[in-house]
Amino acid sequence: MLQTEFPFTLPMGYVDSEGNLHKEGVMRLATAFDEIAPLKDPRVHNNPAYLLIILLSRVITRLGRIEQLNPKIVEGFFAADLAYLQALYRRLNDSGSDRVRTQCPYCEKEFEVELGEPGESGATP
Repeated sequence: MLQTEFPFTLPMGYVDSEGNLHKEGVMRLATAFDEIAPLKDPRVHNNPAYLLIILLSRVITRLGRIEQLNPKIVEGFFAADLAYLQALYRRLNDSGSDRVRTQCPYCEKEFEVELGEPGESGATP
């Protein structure tokens, strides 16, 4: 079965208007429409960098207790979290997985590594 949703943990976390910190979330794979629809948005026409804001608000299905993200919420993300989510989006949607194949430099055995949090190891030999 194809995995279409992937959990993540933000490096910094989003602080909502009430001061609550939200770090744990879920991102789903993007559809063609997710990538096309924001191109019609006038905010993207005025500032092409805004495409990322709209795109992430479409594909993040949950962040902490927030289940309906919108561009205004994504605008409030710290730069480190935005960069993390952009990299995660690219990995997931380029390969459909958060795993990469690699090889041991010593024994040359191939295995997969799940790319998770910085400093975490998800190696699966």
